[in-house]
Amino acid sequence: MADVFRGLNLLETLKESIESNKLADVKDAVEDLLISRINLAVVGDRGDEKAFFMNSLRGLGPGDEGAAPSPSPAAPEEVAGYPNPKHPDFRLWDLPPVPTTSPFEPEGYMDRVKFLRYNAVFMTFTETPQPNSVEVFLEARSLQRQTVYFILLAPVKDTEKSLEERRKASLDVLTSQGVAQPKVYLVTPLTLEKFDFPGLLEDMGKDLPEIRANALLLALPTLTATLVTQKKDAFKALVWAAASLSGGMSAIPVPLVASMVDSSIAVRILTKAQLSLCLDDESVERLARQRGIEPARLKGLRTCALSAEVTKGEVKNRLTAAEKDLATVSSKLLEMAMPRHARSASCSFAAMLQALNGAIDEMAVDAEKVVSAALEERK
Repeated sequence: MADVFRGLNLLETLKESIESNKLADVKDAVEDLLISRINLAVVGDRGDEKAFFMNSLRGLGPGDEGAAPSPSPAAPEEVAGYPNPKHPDFRLWDLPPVPTTSPFEPEGYMDRVKFLRYNAVFMTFTETPQPNSVEVFLEARSLQRQTVYFILLAPVKDTEKSLEERRKASLDVLTSQGVAQPKVYLVTPLTLEKFDFPGLLEDMGKDLPEIRANALLLALPTLTATLVTQKKDAFKALVWAAASLSGGMSAIPVPLVASMVDSSIAVRILTKAQLSLCLDDESVERLARQRGIEPARLKGLRTCALSAEVTKGEVKNRLTAAEKDLATVSSKLLEMAMPRHARSASCSFAAMLQALNGAIDEMAVDAEKVVSAALEERK
């Protein structure tokens, strides 16, 4: 993993790498952002709510291809893996419920399911957490594993009042077993945008290493307009890194090399953005089916050509147009953005930055329109 991610501020650490002429670090950073892996595990009884939750995390409905079935076909002690059809580097793991037997050794369960290999673990339940699950949580904390979260999965039929009562009872259980400052996230598996799931994502963003938090953000479905904005910002950081790399390469006078690299990396970034923002035909059709909306209605909201299809031709046209339009870019802004030694390569940097940021802005607008229409239909 590139050392460039160890800082707290991605752009600042990237700038430092450029200033130190560490283009290899920046290249590694771009690759890490494009293909970073994350593994999430879900512990709990294998019922409908757990299956719905795992499917919603991947943007799937119960009948979609690749959806986790209920009841689960996995053997009681088996760990089942569920890849994300659009993001192969994001995997969900269905862990068997923690045994209720006594005496209980949390280390034995954790070793059996390889608990510590996952980037984050959701301890799910529908009533209150059972004592042995709390023991597993406490053991994980004793091993300095902070990314373990208690999640109360709310059945659709329950009222908000009854759910809040259940949350309070769960907090009492955790407190009685010695959990300091306990937290229980209330999540509705079929409507993740409600209740505490957005807050859970915020906390995970703070707890996970930056590269893992970024991988999770980009792999999740576009549940809310806020999530669309966060994805857009993440892609703009990626664009900055790629444009910086482009500027460094352009300083080497080899004909066509820089433009070929620019076009290739731009296609990869915008393809990932299209999938992350759930703008491809398959994602839009699936969302329409889940919400009971005519697919053509949601597809018609996409006004950016790249939202519907990312082609090398369209990307090249945008890069060419940006190069011609460079006179409108403030040289002062370029000087602020680029390290001193790389300003001679600022034209390539500016062209890529302008072209890709403009494309991502347009795609994000389309994603916001699609999300808004889907949420409005749900109301």
